[in-house]
Amino acid sequence: MNNKKNTICNDEIFSKVFNTYAKELKNFLFFKFKDLESAEDVMQDAFVKLWEKCAEVRFETVKSYLFTIGNNLFLNILKHEEIVKKNNYRHSKSITNESPEFLIIEKEYLERIETAIAGLTVKQREVFLMNRIEGLKYREIAEKLNISQKAVEKRMHKALQEMKKVVDLKKK
Repeated sequence: MNNKKNTICNDEIFSKVFNTYAKELKNFLFFKFKDLESAEDVMQDAFVKLWEKCAEVRFETVKSYLFTIGNNLFLNILKHEEIVKKNNYRHSKSITNESPEFLIIEKEYLERIETAIAGLTVKQREVFLMNRIEGLKYREIAEKLNISQKAVEKRMHKALQEMKKVVDLKKK
């Protein structure tokens, strides 16, 4: 049942299809891509796929088939670009300009800070975190905790002394 008259496998018929629909398909793809080179590439790929399936495509449905191929190729490229963007974003987040030695030292330093904070009394830790993490001023901390500003200053002073012992802020 391979009736060549209804298919576009003939060079003359295929050329006629190309001459009839190439510009229209390219314009359709240009509207989607906003890039002439990409539109032309995908248009050519669509005609290659059409030629590969020419025995299955009737002349009456060739335009619909061609535009479906073009649209599907466009969507595949769009999906691929999204995957590449996500991959590049993940990769760029993991890249740093710091040396491995610096990163190890930084990690050790952060661990010492965490240990120092954990070693503070509850009152010292509360004042320290409210000031250094939340960015509150001593007066604001005093109001929130319903204590004097002098008490906040004293707790902060003791917290910093304890942290200095553990963290050893001096350069070796």
